[in-house]
Amino acid sequence: MATAEKLPMLAEGYEKLTGELKALREERPRIVESIEEARAHGDLSENAEYHAAKERQGQVEATISDLEDRISRAQIIDPTTLSGDRIVFGATVTLLDDDEKPVRYQIVGQAEADAKLGRISYNSPLGRALIGRRVDEDIEVTVPSGDRFYSVQKIEFI
Repeated sequence: MATAEKLPMLAEGYEKLTGELKALREERPRIVESIEEARAHGDLSENAEYHAAKERQGQVEATISDLEDRISRAQIIDPTTLSGDRIVFGATVTLLDDDEKPVRYQIVGQAEADAKLGRISYNSPLGRALIGRRVDEDIEVTVPSGDRFYSVQKIEFI
């Protein structure tokens, strides 16, 4: 039997996923009511309300299944308990870009990733390039906008 791959995430990402799951589970009875109401209108073959409700039910059930899977494989990591001289999941990294401007990112799970907030997924091109690196190492990463070059300035676990 194959073991399921763990999904590292911060507590914040775990809470986000469980919140989404709770909201979708609460939506289930409303969808069933919509289906029953649409059925009461008669002929199902030309009943747009019925088909829309059934489609929404399928989407919700698929999303619930996906969220349950991700939550069951969650490995919650607290960055404040980490240390070391290498970049790992949860680390906050200060880099110098091509223009010698400092940029700061925290390496997080997919559920928490938001580049605008300085949080990048460990699976992103930059995240993969950073994992395992040390201070003063140079990194080249290919992103959709082209090749980017960075120099690691600081690694923090906050």
